[in-house]
Amino acid sequence: MYLQLDLQFFAGEKTEKATPKKRQDSRKKGQVAKSQDVNTAILLFFVFILFIVIGGYLKDNFTAIYQKFFTEYINWDVTEDSVHQVFVENTFAVAKVVAPIMAIAIVAGLASNFLQIGFLFTTEPLKMKLNKIDPIQGAKRIFSARALVELVKSLLKIAVVGTITFSILWMRKDQMFMLGGKDINGSLAFFGETTILMGIASAIALLIISVIDYTYQRYDFEKNIRMSKNDIKDEHKNIEGDPQIKGKIKEKQRQIAMRRMMSEIPDADVVITNPTHYAIAIKYDEQKADAPYVVAKGVDYVAFRIREIAKANEVMLVENRPLARALYDGVEIGQVIGEEYFQAVAEILAYVYQLEKKL
Repeated sequence: MYLQLDLQFFAGEKTEKATPKKRQDSRKKGQVAKSQDVNTAILLFFVFILFIVIGGYLKDNFTAIYQKFFTEYINWDVTEDSVHQVFVENTFAVAKVVAPIMAIAIVAGLASNFLQIGFLFTTEPLKMKLNKIDPIQGAKRIFSARALVELVKSLLKIAVVGTITFSILWMRKDQMFMLGGKDINGSLAFFGETTILMGIASAIALLIISVIDYTYQRYDFEKNIRMSKNDIKDEHKNIEGDPQIKGKIKEKQRQIAMRRMMSEIPDADVVITNPTHYAIAIKYDEQKADAPYVVAKGVDYVAFRIREIAKANEVMLVENRPLARALYDGVEIGQVIGEEYFQAVAEILAYVYQLEKKL
């Protein structure tokens, strides 16, 4: 009894790798190995690269907005129409500046997701599930090993990014102290360059961390979708069907085929026997086939039933052991006999027809 319980316990342990079907089902539910840090790192990197490319464009547009505020808008009377015009004009001006950044952010986000999981669209994670608002389940998630890993990872990212940004500012402190002697363009160029440098360095550091995190996420995902031996057996049953049900279906099909075969015996021209082990019912119908064909065949009990039905319906029984054995092995039910059997079967049919005429 204890041995049986131990076997059941081990069979229920999730020690097996997930099957392709399990992976496909998990993917449909939105359960995939994915690191959000990869998205963040790639997004930051490409956004700051974009700042290098369109830095002059951004400076000119923001300077134009600033100048318009303090040279034109400052002289307007505060009315409903003027406020509306200021709002509309600056909304379009800011949108024109933000549009390239939003575009590269969307492209980087889609690309980072595609690199990790390929194309995937599912609404399963958006469905309402009561266990998501269960306080007990929520507490388990908060105080779980995964939550601890996320906390350590967040602290590591804060420490790395903080160290990088402070180091860059410290290395450029002398230039920062000399900004008082520079004009506005020089100061903007310095701060823009420093910001981009900190952003790209932080993005590269986060990308390195994200590779480690992605490796962990894949490990955790593989662990979560592991299957027990019982799970694999159940899945196999669901795919292939329950063996007992399949066996019953096959048995039912055999019974139907047997009844159909037996119903053809009364119309047969002759039954060739072994005489006891084999029985082959032959019929020749010019309208259905160019040669005689097998309407029923069987061994042992089935052969006995064929002989009984043939006798009851006055179908001639002819003993020919080699031919009966050869026809059983070489011709299926409903098939015409092969050329190698033509002469032997023709002689038997001729003999049967002669006897029927005499009778």
